[in-house]
Amino acid sequence: MLNIKTYWDRYSKKILVRLKRLQGTPYSIASGFACGVAISFTPLIGFHMVLAALTAWIARGNIIASAIGTIIGNPWTFPFIWVAVLYTGHILIGHSELTTNVDFMATFKAAGDALYSLNWHKFGQDVWPVFFPMLIGCIPFYVASWIISYKLMKKTMDKLAARKQQKSGKENHDSRTGM
Repeated sequence: MLNIKTYWDRYSKKILVRLKRLQGTPYSIASGFACGVAISFTPLIGFHMVLAALTAWIARGNIIASAIGTIIGNPWTFPFIWVAVLYTGHILIGHSELTTNVDFMATFKAAGDALYSLNWHKFGQDVWPVFFPMLIGCIPFYVASWIISYKLMKKTMDKLAARKQQKSGKENHDSRTGM
């Protein structure tokens, strides 16, 4: 059986390999990745890639890196993200009673149905009581995840760029000296 730690190690190495292959400055790659990670904390399911690309473009980040960053939001992490964002939203709004037993899949299905049929009454009645607290609750997660992922990725990309530059400098030195 596959060990969870082994799986996450392999998964993170795969992501890093993809990011190393991207063209761009350490800032643009780190910024793009951070935009993707941050967007994953919003309740705007189905629009994460587009919104990540848009925010990366605004921040002068790498758009491909933003798509890779959205991998943070996946079927394993979304339930935890949604619960954390919902309860944070309730606290920020000042609701004394927190919504319990929310069926997120039914809420997202109702949102899709209401938007597809342009039934704003149904959206307001069935979706808004869950969607609005999530929208408010995602703000601190968005900011914190952007800052943390940017700093970590920038540090990593700076190290990789320095290593690459050092390696190319060594190759140039070797070709000049004939060694």
